[in-house]
Amino acid sequence: MMLKPEAVRVIAGTSSKKRLMQELGMIAEAAYGVSRREAVEALLEREALGPTGVGHGVALPHARLKGLDQVVGALTLLEKPIDFDAVDRQPVDLAFALFAPIDAGAAHLKALALVSRTLRDPSLCAKMRANRDPATLHTIVTEAKAAQAA
Repeated sequence: MMLKPEAVRVIAGTSSKKRLMQELGMIAEAAYGVSRREAVEALLEREALGPTGVGHGVALPHARLKGLDQVVGALTLLEKPIDFDAVDRQPVDLAFALFAPIDAGAAHLKALALVSRTLRDPSLCAKMRANRDPATLHTIVTEAKAAQAA
């Protein structure tokens, strides 16, 4: 799974889940060249099946897209948490979106499991929330991911 440094953003003014999905679509388009419209539609379609807010302020929206040859990610830290219909009813301020090729199969599920395990670590999430620099956030999450994968 790939997370480019330019796919990590700190967002000041997102007010809703739909706005966040639009931000994630813009990030995916800028970092990976996918269609923003298709990314947003796919995220919202997946979200309609059931909320991807996994609890403790973390959401893992994900979708399959044409034009990708590997699983890629986009990470956002929201300065103001938003309602996300999360399992624990807590507002979300960390969202890690995964975009997978249409036929990704197991690779998509493996990436989702890895990100989920990584972001279940309360001290890691606290460290991320204490930082407002995208480059630092990228380093924190990629080092943690490498440790998880080992």
